[in-house]
Amino acid sequence: MHPSCGVVRRTVRPAVPLLALALALSACGSDGGGGGGSAADGRIEGRISFQTWNLRAGYKDYFESLAKEFEKQHPDVTVKWLDQPAEHYADKLGADAAAGTLPDVVNVSPDLSYPLAKAGVLLNLDKEPVAAKFRDEYTAEAWRGNTLPGLDGAYAFPWYLTTGPLFYNKSLFRASGLDPEKPPRTYDELFTAAAEMSRRSGGRTATLAGTPAIEDFGRYGVRLMNDDATRFTYNESKGVELLTRYKRLHDDGGLDPQALTSTPEQAGRKFLEQKVAMNPGGANDLANFRKNAPSLYRNLGITDAPNNTGKPNMYVMGLAVNKNSKHKAAAIAFAHFVTDRRNQEAFAHRVAVFPSTKGSLDDPYWTKDDGTDEGRVRVASAKALKGAVNYTPVVMSDEMKTILRNEVAKALQGKKSPKEALDDAVEQSDRLLRRK
Repeated sequence: MHPSCGVVRRTVRPAVPLLALALALSACGSDGGGGGGSAADGRIEGRISFQTWNLRAGYKDYFESLAKEFEKQHPDVTVKWLDQPAEHYADKLGADAAAGTLPDVVNVSPDLSYPLAKAGVLLNLDKEPVAAKFRDEYTAEAWRGNTLPGLDGAYAFPWYLTTGPLFYNKSLFRASGLDPEKPPRTYDELFTAAAEMSRRSGGRTATLAGTPAIEDFGRYGVRLMNDDATRFTYNESKGVELLTRYKRLHDDGGLDPQALTSTPEQAGRKFLEQKVAMNPGGANDLANFRKNAPSLYRNLGITDAPNNTGKPNMYVMGLAVNKNSKHKAAAIAFAHFVTDRRNQEAFAHRVAVFPSTKGSLDDPYWTKDDGTDEGRVRVASAKALKGAVNYTPVVMSDEMKTILRNEVAKALQGKKSPKEALDDAVEQSDRLLRRK
């Protein structure tokens, strides 16, 4: 499941070339002025800028009060809060970095921090003692999620995490002779259940409405890239095996007929109409089900996505520090302040996200179902975050994801063998990777 627009976003990669980003290394990285030095272990003072990503509309009061609280604790610091819309956010980051105007603290996901870090614009937190001392406050999974391949360190303080449950229709499971209280946990169980559902329904009921994305290959246990993230490897035998099984699923009616071209929104409608048995979703979907599909709502099951690795998928958001900030000590202190346990938990209570600080998810708020729709999803999702990883490679651009989706479609249509399709997807993506 991809993150949706809003607090959590599906991201695109910066269009500004890395060579241009490198120009930022010789420029000032802050709009700040007056007092303080650029040393990370210097005095916490100066005027710093803090940029979020499409959060002003819903959380203006929260961030303004957060900045004021930090200023109260550090009277020599002034925080200027900026917010950029979701559209073209990546391009804005790249342009600011190239111009030397990147804010002191910026809201990034790992795929956005990667080109900036590679160009030397972001602070390596693991290499800076003032920042590295906070590492143990965060879960190992969250810190690792901000560690970038080939760059030897984490480049953002973990902020919030997201994941989503898999919804399933217990009525359709029951009608197919499947136990509605035992949804598939592994891909073997998924393909077995899908074949039985298609057979029992005479091909009228599909199990899934979407084709496999890179996260599915990861959850299946496929090695996605080599160790230094210079070459894609999902065309290896295990990847071919997964796509071959999806081809069989498609041919046997286990995939919705429109799966090859459907968007997440279209797949969601298929599930709402009870034409498919399983679909990823979130808390907001429950209110929609209750209002527009009461029979589905009464028979709704919530589970984790099938997984062969024991490690669910998660999406990671963080706060990076501009390596060229004039007030690095203040920037580090503020990034840590926003992402400390108290503030992460407060933010996660306001928004449908999860804190990345150690011990937070053990709180009853995330472990005990309070009987509400939101509580059901919150508890199920929080449970899935234990041991979770971000399967999407940080170097994988939207263009590369489109290439994979198109080649998968060709394999499912029988235009190419699964091996040929994945080989071609990897070849095209590796070519793009070499241009970066």
